[in-house]
Amino acid sequence: MISNEHSQSSTVIMSGKDFSRLKDFIYNECGINIVDSKKTMLEARLQKRLRKLNLTSFSNYCDYLFSPEGIQEEMTDMIDQITTNKTDFFREPAHFEYLSRSVLPHLAGTRRNIFVWSAGCSSGEEPYTLAMVLSDFANINRGFNFLILATDISTRVLDKAKYAVYDEERINPVPYDMRKKYLLKSKDMTKKIYRIVPALREQVRFRRLNFMDRDFGFREPMDVIFCRNVIIYFDKPTQEKLLNKFCQYLSPDGYLFMGHSETLFGMDVPLTQVAPTIYRRIA
Repeated sequence: MISNEHSQSSTVIMSGKDFSRLKDFIYNECGINIVDSKKTMLEARLQKRLRKLNLTSFSNYCDYLFSPEGIQEEMTDMIDQITTNKTDFFREPAHFEYLSRSVLPHLAGTRRNIFVWSAGCSSGEEPYTLAMVLSDFANINRGFNFLILATDISTRVLDKAKYAVYDEERINPVPYDMRKKYLLKSKDMTKKIYRIVPALREQVRFRRLNFMDRDFGFREPMDVIFCRNVIIYFDKPTQEKLLNKFCQYLSPDGYLFMGHSETLFGMDVPLTQVAPTIYRRIA
């Protein structure tokens, strides 16, 4: 299985049979639907894993990945390679305006503690944006408390999210007044990097979670769920099943925010639309 003669720079070709084996495995384990047109993408992204493991073929990689040892040792690294993690601070800003203008005043009128879930949080820009918006609201509404749970299937992006350090270019969408309150600039003037302030980091809990897990293990129902530009990677039956599962963890009057390229059209889910790509659970 392992060869020391494998070249660091060689490109290994993925056969149609190995592509089918891998895409079926990824669908069953992660729910991610890799269509045939993505074969080249999958082949390219897994080259690094073959080189790391010193494997000379995708057939050998499949044999290793599907073994008990591979599932234990390689699964997480494989997922890290194939998942897409594009995100930004204040991505789709209309969502955060609706959150602070309509959702938070409504929820604050019925409870003092708000639980928010950033599902598919990537490298942390979304949950920290939520923390900024909720902190601003808490500052003018005494007694309002919140906690944000941020989950992702990739441990690589979760490690970056927990570190909470971002390049200057990444923090450009953050409004100036929030930068002053919630970001710390590096003391090293040669480094144009910023870190989220400790008080904000303490409001966010990061955890690895696979949407295919039978039980998400949440202790409290979520009042707000942000799951944006994530379910596009699943097929329609998996999307519907997943959204119904989300609703089991959503408060009876809770809100679900989705990406602008995602739709509930044709799905049987207990949600009603209250704004573009924003939904409220039907009790």
